[in-house]
Amino acid sequence: MLLAVDASVLVAELPRARGRRILDDPGLEFVVAEQAWSEVLHELPARLAARERHGHLHGGRASEMMDECLRLAIIHLPVIASEAYAPLEVAARRRVPRDPNDWPTVALALTLECGIWTADADFLGCGVPTWTTETLGLHLES
Repeated sequence: MLLAVDASVLVAELPRARGRRILDDPGLEFVVAEQAWSEVLHELPARLAARERHGHLHGGRASEMMDECLRLAIIHLPVIASEAYAPLEVAARRRVPRDPNDWPTVALALTLECGIWTADADFLGCGVPTWTTETLGLHLES
């Protein structure tokens, strides 16, 4: 199954064991829109630094975790250039009116005729299947 991945789910799941298990599953294939990947590269270091400040990661572990996340992403998350899905920008923006900044992921899913892995309710009703981390986990268990 091919899925376009939303930035917020990557920021949340790349550092987690369950997210890494999902990305490693041979029955799943993932892609990420160029703009979504840029958002991940901006948000993930801040999220990891906050976890370290709050004592959830220790002794420089945030930097190590970031490296691990990037290694995993290189293996499992091809970044698709915006030229591939930009022709569907107008249609995609109409499908996510609550957060039009999510249009690249929707446009990518429309272009590739695939679903979206997300934890963001703004994608509900966008016209393509959406998968949460929990539903992907259940799917993989069956």
